[in-house]
Amino acid sequence: MPFSHILAQETAVGTLTRALRSGRVHHAYRFEGPDGVGKELAAFALAQALVCEANDPLGCGVCSACKRAVTLSEDDPKVPLHPDVTLIERGLYPPEVIGKKKEANEVSVDQIRTIVLSRASYPPHEGKARVYIFRRAEELSTSAANALLKILEEPRQGTHFILLTSRGDRLLNTIRSRTLPIRFAPLPDEVVRNILVSRGIKGRLDLAIELAAGSASAAIELADEERSASRDDFVSRALAAADARDLGPAVDLAETAERDKSELHRDLRALAAALARSARSSVNDAPEKAALAARRYEAVARAAARLERNAAPMLALVSLITELRDAR
Repeated sequence: MPFSHILAQETAVGTLTRALRSGRVHHAYRFEGPDGVGKELAAFALAQALVCEANDPLGCGVCSACKRAVTLSEDDPKVPLHPDVTLIERGLYPPEVIGKKKEANEVSVDQIRTIVLSRASYPPHEGKARVYIFRRAEELSTSAANALLKILEEPRQGTHFILLTSRGDRLLNTIRSRTLPIRFAPLPDEVVRNILVSRGIKGRLDLAIELAAGSASAAIELADEERSASRDDFVSRALAAADARDLGPAVDLAETAERDKSELHRDLRALAAALARSARSSVNDAPEKAALAARRYEAVARAAARLERNAAPMLALVSLITELRDAR
């Protein structure tokens, strides 16, 4: 995974490659930015360079260590083949750890103790470095973050931590103060379009790019025809519930809220985009309609913020529908 594969992140990539070339790689990085903009690619590129068996400071990409650092196990597609590169996310344990809970809503202190603390004080299995990549660092529980803090304060030589997050504000201040921030920006629309086209994705690219807000992974999902139909249905039902005289449509919509939060976030983005288009198209000919759409757009933004603060999807939807109706 060479750094050249990371698109439109020249500042972040430049910072990392300069550190590698100078031999001054920090022991703990915090990669901040939206999902789907290259943070994980950069983390694996850095890990590859650190474990490379050759003398190339950026990683040769062809030695056994380089290949295994960026190759995931066929048995568990979340486990890198290289023993010194470890991916950490909620509920994930290495294959050799038997009997541990695989489903969770946060990274637990047990994971930190089992995966990190039990190993990080020892030399790497191979080569000169050991790398831990935290896929969603904002999901660290408080106790897990405090346990991690101990080793961040006194790291072993050659042990590196890369914390990926789209919500750096949710990390403990003590974690933030001991990690070096590298910021990743939203991707330009043209870059996202090129990624979609290179994957052979056709259809409503303009809408997918608009809703993705600079995230390639979000655009790929948004361009999926089946999911597009589902989002169109959500927008239609939400607007119908907002305009209905009775609460029946609102109740029906709220009952669909037992869903993945990220999916609901994308539905809310689609609804916000529809309201924004309505406001723009009506501002001259129907100013009252435009004002209503603008008020409802603000209600959707508040619902998305509540969801970010860990509100239950059903409660977030109920509050949204109430606000959409009250905006009339």
